[in-house]
Amino acid sequence: MNTDKTSVLPPKGKPKWLKVKLPVGKKYTELRGLVDKYKLNTICTSGSCPNMGECWGEGTATFMILGNICTRSCGFCGVKTGRPETVDWDEPEKVARSIKIMNIKHAVLTSVDRDDLKDMGTIIWTETVKAVRRMSPQTTMETLIPDFQGIEKHLDKMIEVAPEVISHNMETVRRLTREVRIQAKYDRSLGVLKYLKDNGQRRTKTGIMLGLGETKEEVIQTLHDLAEVNVDIVTLGQYLQPSKKHLPVQRFVTPDEFKEYEEIGKSLGFRHVESGALVRSSYKAHKHIL
Repeated sequence: MNTDKTSVLPPKGKPKWLKVKLPVGKKYTELRGLVDKYKLNTICTSGSCPNMGECWGEGTATFMILGNICTRSCGFCGVKTGRPETVDWDEPEKVARSIKIMNIKHAVLTSVDRDDLKDMGTIIWTETVKAVRRMSPQTTMETLIPDFQGIEKHLDKMIEVAPEVISHNMETVRRLTREVRIQAKYDRSLGVLKYLKDNGQRRTKTGIMLGLGETKEEVIQTLHDLAEVNVDIVTLGQYLQPSKKHLPVQRFVTPDEFKEYEEIGKSLGFRHVESGALVRSSYKAHKHIL
């Protein structure tokens, strides 16, 4: 599946650079206690993010809205697929309250795809941003949005509420998009990022997973594609298989190769490039507003 033999390792057991340090620190302990006490929902805990301790120590956390059942069935994603639950119209206030209780400095909001809804969920998205601003005006935000099927009026609503960063993940290279993101399209995602930037969004961001069978040349071409639509921030991390039902890891990308992509990204003019095995979409997100 992979034609680039550089830095290829057999995917039998995780290499040493993928070992995760246990989260520690006063700030982490405080937030962990609040999450448990008030039964708050964060992607950090439910997704067992390897960077949870570091991010929480910086006052950053990620929250998922619009339920936990997705209308799409991407081959890489561990979120359940099926018929979503009814919309919780009180969710914006609940999320904003969680952010206030945790005293979050920078919040990342994300969601499942809701292709079942006429507005793709944008009402809940925008109301959540507004609710956070009312309850925690000092909190900055990144919204990691679906593609909304590329429908411009839905993207316009996100631009209007003006979060500090709007992010939409490409996830993989062009050749693998149909396999990795069954209901998504490479050019549509690229078009979403271009539309956001062309229509006034100050900061745009995207993320790519590596280790799915892409070649080095394809990764570099993707970086060039993103630079052409003026994306500000790019994250590159190692894909890890959520379960045996999901796409297998084709290779573990070495730290040296991740470093090479970081240098290429910076040479292309991206404002921020986070590139490393344990990097995830929200890694160092609080720095991306600068």
